[in-house]
Amino acid sequence: MPNLLNRLLGGRIDTPAETKSFAGHTLMTLSPLGPAQWSGRGYASLVNQGFMRNPVVYRCVRLIAEAANRVPLVVKVDGEVVTEHPLLDLLTRPNGRQSGGEMLEALYAFLQTAGNAYLQAGIVDGVVRTLFVLRPDRMSVVAGEDGWPVAYDYRAGGRAVRISQEKLPVQGVLHMALFHPLDDHYGMGPLEAAQTSLDIHNASAQWHKALLDNAARPSGALVYSAGNGSLTEDQFSRLKAELEEQFSGSANAGRPMVLDGGLDWKSLAMSPREMDFIEARHAAARDIALAFGVPPMLLGIPGDNTYANLAEANRALWRQTLVPLVVRVAQELSGWLGPAFAGAEVVPDFEGVEALAEDRAALWARVGAADFLTDAEKREMVGAGRGL
Repeated sequence: MPNLLNRLLGGRIDTPAETKSFAGHTLMTLSPLGPAQWSGRGYASLVNQGFMRNPVVYRCVRLIAEAANRVPLVVKVDGEVVTEHPLLDLLTRPNGRQSGGEMLEALYAFLQTAGNAYLQAGIVDGVVRTLFVLRPDRMSVVAGEDGWPVAYDYRAGGRAVRISQEKLPVQGVLHMALFHPLDDHYGMGPLEAAQTSLDIHNASAQWHKALLDNAARPSGALVYSAGNGSLTEDQFSRLKAELEEQFSGSANAGRPMVLDGGLDWKSLAMSPREMDFIEARHAAARDIALAFGVPPMLLGIPGDNTYANLAEANRALWRQTLVPLVVRVAQELSGWLGPAFAGAEVVPDFEGVEALAEDRAALWARVGAADFLTDAEKREMVGAGRGL
């Protein structure tokens, strides 16, 4: 490759005398730094940057929603599980467009992304006939004089519909919200708590993509130190243009640069190894999983040895995240719909969950060894007929 500086100077190494008023350049930087950029904290921004663009967030939300949806909800009347009941029919087919499983999956997913989930009751002739999941970003609380919600406004299609919270026979909207220490009405989801780690994870992915697109672009400065001279404005512009053309872009990846005639390369940026982008990316992924309560081992994230194997990590997911979530949703449904169905209860049935089989076996062994208990008391303690 011909000498870059010689081409710029027409074959001469010595700097010609100049009469221009331009003071000259002796250093040219090609990698300016800027301030950190953070995504917005609104629901739309977090969903776009998280669930729709980040594989860790997407998998956490899907894993929790799909696993929780595997737990069937049963109906109990006077403490006994029933197989036929209007409330059970409603939960099985809540509306003409969704099955019960699809509705619950959306409910669990909205709680993870927004920290809020809304169900609207369709009431016909004083009877709850349908249930609909409403998008959290379209809902707003209408507070009364005492500060408690008296209605909800749902905005869609350019108009708002007000849904009253008057009990006829149930409140029009069931609002489930995760705990938020600074808000009276709206909850705070795991996705909002993981925002900083989410931005770091996304930024590292963008950095790697930019590195692939612009693999050979110098990350430093060219220093011209031939004698006491300096590059003229024209020489400086031509040098910068040739660097952009000859050494930028993935097509020029790995192309060698020949420096002569007083040009020297000074690296101004740390190497990927020094900045340890990969480990930073894994650390951010672990923090995201932590916010959602998902063991990183289940997501294939390296560097986490908290659990001995996948089975133990899966049990931790059920014990610490899924069981509390499903129990809470069932209790909310019972408190909301129960009065309209003569006090019927909605109860989760964990009997078919393989990850909890070891816990159930240990419970049965302890209760079975208690000779001072009657058979009826033992059945009650192990949850026979209660789904627990």
